[in-house]
Amino acid sequence: MEAKAPRECGIAAPSTLIFDMDGVLVDSEPLHKRAKIETFRRFGIVLPDSVYDNYKGQPDKTMMVEIVRDRPGLATADELLRVKREIFEANEHEMQAVPGAIDFLDWAAARYQVGLGTSSTPRNRAAILEILGVSDVFKVIVDSSHFQRPKPDPEVFLIAMRELGVEPANCWIIEDSMNGVQAGKAAGCVVVAITTTFDSAKLREAGADIIVDSFAELRARIEALEAPQSSAVNC
Repeated sequence: MEAKAPRECGIAAPSTLIFDMDGVLVDSEPLHKRAKIETFRRFGIVLPDSVYDNYKGQPDKTMMVEIVRDRPGLATADELLRVKREIFEANEHEMQAVPGAIDFLDWAAARYQVGLGTSSTPRNRAAILEILGVSDVFKVIVDSSHFQRPKPDPEVFLIAMRELGVEPANCWIIEDSMNGVQAGKAAGCVVVAITTTFDSAKLREAGADIIVDSFAELRARIEALEAPQSSAVNC
């Protein structure tokens, strides 16, 4: 007998989905890390993997400012950002979509409002969406040029919801990072975390309502909620 997808306790099916980009739609974290490692190497800086892990899901500027703060005179944050950007852009063609992400996005866009809420720069956001072939899918796109306070502040998602005209109760945020999960929860939304960047324990600790290992699993969960007998489940 085919196993049924679990039904979520007290959670109703969404009318709107807002996606993060890096780590959710595109597997960009390896290239971001590689570009940072090469940038720091050029300035004589060697960092353990644990440091890079600590900055996952945060803007590059946050990391660069804190790294140079402890190394006065070595380089400025702007210099590090410039070099990192050059390395990243020279190799961005290597990036691939997260498995199942594009099929899920096509499925979702035919059924719901879909938006994008990313900390990426406008240039990187546009380039990645073009690489993925989804530039025209989103009804609303909010990137780093639209907000002042990065995740875990909810500003990016609050702006996206305002432009979409949706209330938090009807909106699901799809994230991969702990900062992103915290931002989505602070915005009052249901937050789905996909385990592309962090493990389920860390995402659960951050407050994720639903944790999935794949987009196929997420689709099954939404379809289970939309079944006539399960518009919302209370446990």
